[in-house]
Amino acid sequence: MHLQNRVTPFGEIVAISQRGLFTGNRGIIHDPARKILLTKRWATRTWLVCTCQFKGRHREVMARRSWTELFFLDEAVALAAGHRPCFFCRRESAERFRACWASAKREPHPSADHMDTVLHAERLDNGRKRLHPISLLLTDLPDGAVVAVGNEAYVLRAGLAHRWTNDGYDRPKILHDADWLLTPPSTVMALSAGYRPVLHFSINTTCKEQHNARSV
Repeated sequence: MHLQNRVTPFGEIVAISQRGLFTGNRGIIHDPARKILLTKRWATRTWLVCTCQFKGRHREVMARRSWTELFFLDEAVALAAGHRPCFFCRRESAERFRACWASAKREPHPSADHMDTVLHAERLDNGRKRLHPISLLLTDLPDGAVVAVGNEAYVLRAGLAHRWTNDGYDRPKILHDADWLLTPPSTVMALSAGYRPVLHFSINTTCKEQHNARSV
């Protein structure tokens, strides 16, 4: 029985077997006695992307009245869901994200609270995931941006689209169109300004398999 603590690119928290590269949180949203989620899906506007290993510390998942451990396949998925790098355990990445944010928006380096306020408005629409219109050609979106085609989510990289699945990324394809942008616009701007999210290794595996198939 899997705990309900895996986050999809749509921001949903589901119970699947997927093991991801990152953890994170949205505050305390679980009952530690039963290790299940409460009805709410966030308790703070600070939605973080954290490293799974930090200074040898170990946490038993959903075991105490502390922040609820959520897990993401990779950073692109976490960013699409509306999270941002943590300034405590991922300081270097968080500072780089902030610098790219400032560069893209041509404003002074924002505080963490300011970014959280902006992202909270961009991630939610009446309590549900906000779907943003796509104002650019897909080929003009930065690597790491995530778009939706129906109920499927695709991470874009190097002109190809990689479908998110329970088992990792599916074989890449060329998308000519998509319905919505899942990654918040401010995060897309930071990606365009040079922030490079950590991607799951299955992206490289499926690209290599496709290349080998074409070479046969």
